[in-house]
Formats: sequence, C-alpha cells, structure tokens
Amino acid sequence: QVQLQESGGGLVQAGGSLSLSCAASGSIGSINLMGWYRQAPGNQRELVAAVTSGGYKSYADSVKGRFAVSRHNAKNTVYPQMDGLKPEDTAVYFCNFHRVGVDYWGKGILVTVSS
Repeated sequence: QVQLQESGGGLVQAGGSLSLSCAASGSIGSINLMGWYRQAPGNQRELVAAVTSGGYKSYADSVKGRFAVSRHNAKNTVYPQMDGLKPEDTAVYFCNFHRVGVDYWGKGILVTVSS
C-alpha cells in the first residue's frame, strides 16, 4: 500500500522560512509529477508548486520567487523550500504524486505564518 508522509510544517513568523518534505513508501512506480497543494479555511485546494520527472517546475503566481520545489526520484521524495512566508500562506499543505490514471495524496501538514 502506497503512503505519502509529509513533514516539516509548523509555526513561523512572517518573512521566515520553512522546508517541507514528502516521502512515499510502498511500491509507487514511476511518478510523472510531484507537487504540493494547499488549502486554507474556506478556500478550495490550490496547486502551489510541482515538478515533473524531467525537472520542469511550475509555481502558483502567489509563490513565484519565494518558493522552490525539488525532487529526488530515487528516494520518491519532493521538497518545497518556502522563503519570505506571508500570513496568507497559512494553510494545510498536501503533497501529491501523479502518474497516468493514479493520484496519491498525503494527509496534509499545517503551516501557520504569524504576522
């Protein structure tokens, strides 16, 4: 059974940094896309950052220039580095691993940015 485990969340002051990680366990196969989503109270889940197996990266406009995502294919792990955090970045962050026909989700990890 495949499981995704997020780690690294917590409380940080505005302007600070956090590093998250998400590791997969189980037989997951080849993952095309590894990404991070977030959901704030009352909001829909939104894509924050993603990286393809070939290394192409994409970011939500709201985090461009502040967040950087990377992946380690052999370890089935994806890492977002979040700098310059703002109170509006407060949300539950979910990692997602996608390949054709299959999506795996982590349970989510809370990031709180205080002003």
